[in-house]
Amino acid sequence: MALIGSSNIFKSMKILQINNCHYRRGGADVVYLNTITLLKEKGQEVVEFSQFSEKNEATEFEGNFVETYDVLKLSFIQKIRQSPRLLYSGEAGKKLADLLEKTKPDIAHIHLYKGVLTVSILLILKKYKIPVVLTLHDFSLLCPRNLLLDGNNKICEKCIGSTTFNCIIKRCNRKNLFFSTMSFLEYNLNNNFYKPEDYFDKIISVSKFNFNKHSLRENLKPRLVHLYNFFPGIDGILPNVFQGNYFLFFGRLSVEKGLRTLINAAKLLDKSIKIKVAGTGPMEEESKQRLAEENILNIEMLGYKTGKDLEILIAGCSCIIVPSECYENNPMTIVEGYSYGKPVIGSRIGGIPELIEEGRTGYLYEMGNHEELAKVISKAGNLSLEDYKEMSINARKFACENFSDHMHYEKLMDIYKTVQFNSLIFSEITDTA
Repeated sequence: MALIGSSNIFKSMKILQINNCHYRRGGADVVYLNTITLLKEKGQEVVEFSQFSEKNEATEFEGNFVETYDVLKLSFIQKIRQSPRLLYSGEAGKKLADLLEKTKPDIAHIHLYKGVLTVSILLILKKYKIPVVLTLHDFSLLCPRNLLLDGNNKICEKCIGSTTFNCIIKRCNRKNLFFSTMSFLEYNLNNNFYKPEDYFDKIISVSKFNFNKHSLRENLKPRLVHLYNFFPGIDGILPNVFQGNYFLFFGRLSVEKGLRTLINAAKLLDKSIKIKVAGTGPMEEESKQRLAEENILNIEMLGYKTGKDLEILIAGCSCIIVPSECYENNPMTIVEGYSYGKPVIGSRIGGIPELIEEGRTGYLYEMGNHEELAKVISKAGNLSLEDYKEMSINARKFACENFSDHMHYEKLMDIYKTVQFNSLIFSEITDTA
């Protein structure tokens, strides 16, 4: 037990970061990559495990990454042939085992793993006695589709208190029988056969809403801890407290993100109020076509933006609009917007309300209500310079108090240390027994 009592044991750790994707595809991937950068900047050694892609950010560990393929592009027969691999990837297990042999990490932090790396990696981590932290970027421990949405993209919680056959019955995944059946099988494999409490030492919820939802499951509650996402280098960002001449929506262009509601609201707005939309996704072409056919001139589609281009867009806008119609957790759009001192207009759903202080850091409206959204946008557009500046300062203050990378690092390391400490004690007791 002398090892456990050592004051130096936790000063430096070798941390394995795991995620399905090693480039900036979505919010979870951004958090995964930001976490890697943060840990390295603080002097921690990081090992990465993901799937191969030409879009991947540079890493010395890519030789152990899993081969990739797009299941959406496969024929039906190919999908059937590949279905076992979607549930359990032997390749991922073997490559992870090889990586563990080479690097011998102290702890593993998993972000997204289902459908690509699969449950096989959990068995390998357990075999090598690596303590595991999971970040919940979605509702994958409660819902077969992960989003608590049905096949019509409507909020649905039936699988929490009822049979998960609902996923198949309602065709929840892409309104497709094959994908919905695979989601059903995957969920039950990951929750009923390989139980979360047997593989995850701590489970991070990135919103209080997510924490409370998962606390409904007694087997998960003791392992849950709440920790917001963070924004890198927030102290070095010069916030813009002056009101821009446009509102900004940025992110994935999909039904559940509320883009249709935003377009409906734009039609009711004074033509002088401009909205810029940055992003790509399944609704991109539909939205462009609708804007053209209905002659909606106050929305400008900018396409995918990242890096400096996106930073300039955020810093120069009046407000960020987050019209989501799904249970958002801790949207990076709000995290980034506040960091630049930009107020946020958001729908009253999921983890959004806990981030927006009505009239102080932004405004809330009833989800899906385009008339109310239009009124709120107009209200924000008519703020005096003094009132806008005060709201901007409040938004920035909220970001510094909740999304600081320094604060996040300290809390994340506390979680790692607790998990490793408990693992060492357990190993010591097991060895003694």
